[in-house]
Amino acid sequence: MQNLYQSLSNSRNVFINSRQWIRGRLAFRFLSLSTLESGVLEESQNSPEKDDLKSRMFKLRLPKRSATNVLQRWLSEGNQIHISELRNISKELRRAQRYKHALEILEWMVSHDEFKLSDTDYAVRIDLITKVFGIDAAESYFESLPPPVKTSETYTALLHSYAGSKLTDKAEELYKRIKESNIQLNILLYNEMMTLYMSVGQMEKVSLIVEELKHQKVVPDLFTYNLWISSCAATLDIDGVRRILKEISNNSRANDGWVRYRRLAEIYIIAGHLVNSEPGSLVEAGKNTIQRDWITYDFLIILYAGLGNKDKIDQIWKSLKMTKQKIKGRSYVCILSSYVMLGHMKDVEIVIEEWKKSTTSDFDISIFYRLLDAFAELGLTEEAETFHELLIRENYLPTDESR
Repeated sequence: MQNLYQSLSNSRNVFINSRQWIRGRLAFRFLSLSTLESGVLEESQNSPEKDDLKSRMFKLRLPKRSATNVLQRWLSEGNQIHISELRNISKELRRAQRYKHALEILEWMVSHDEFKLSDTDYAVRIDLITKVFGIDAAESYFESLPPPVKTSETYTALLHSYAGSKLTDKAEELYKRIKESNIQLNILLYNEMMTLYMSVGQMEKVSLIVEELKHQKVVPDLFTYNLWISSCAATLDIDGVRRILKEISNNSRANDGWVRYRRLAEIYIIAGHLVNSEPGSLVEAGKNTIQRDWITYDFLIILYAGLGNKDKIDQIWKSLKMTKQKIKGRSYVCILSSYVMLGHMKDVEIVIEEWKKSTTSDFDISIFYRLLDAFAELGLTEEAETFHELLIRENYLPTDESR
């Protein structure tokens, strides 16, 4: 579960990894012969196929086919190529996980002097080399770069490659090298190290990174706060979580998303019945690890709810259900409150229906009361009323004996 956490918490960048045991399911569409003969063929005859550089690139279904040849042929036909177009196509190819072709485009840009590469271009190339050829190749490429190109962005890209492979020693060595250099430190560097420590279970080191970034007067973003809070919550340092939430509320940069995040985190603590672990308490190691993993994923959902990114929330929740492990009540607190806060009441209803039919998770109607109480405690009257109305309308409202 830790790799998925590392992947999703950095998804606002170009970096995407995946958890080995969480696999996507491919949906195959089978068309009947009659459909092929009528609708599809008729449409293809009446609608000329679009012919532009992007379309030609995406026709390269097999990785062994050359993107370079497509670019050369496009030029030979008298067409022009702009660097902005190449960057956009490369970005789309990366989204489609067509890494080899995306890398070939960047290599073609490097070989043509008329294109001036940016720091971001070099950083993306490091990421793509990692995906296509591996860490060693990316490391060699980075070391071959001239000093002016070894910037915060390229250092961050290599650090991400190390973190993605859980090469803690190499990541820490590079991190030290970065701090000793004269480059300007940015929040992404610190977030990478925090994500690495979360993924390898070294929660105690996350707060040390926070101390360093504050000492360097680097401004934390919501991703930083979420990683910090997750590390505290995963070790049941709930007092620590509350202190961080208070810091967020006092942050002058806080916007509506930050406010929503803070409220959801507070709801999660209240309705999820999270309390501090007692000093010196003994918890079975395996059980403790599983609890830590689930809590960190819950806070990922809260993070993306704060950012208003429903697609990411759906993605994480679907992945968690695919594990076939027992989903705890606090995870239902998390997903239900997130959908309610974003106004997606149909999704609230779907989650409850799936929960009722689940064979791996115990349906606990007291969760509804706890959520209503948490909404009320935080003064979220509108959200409480909307949720309450749905419970009544769909006959989900628990009885008094369930409280």
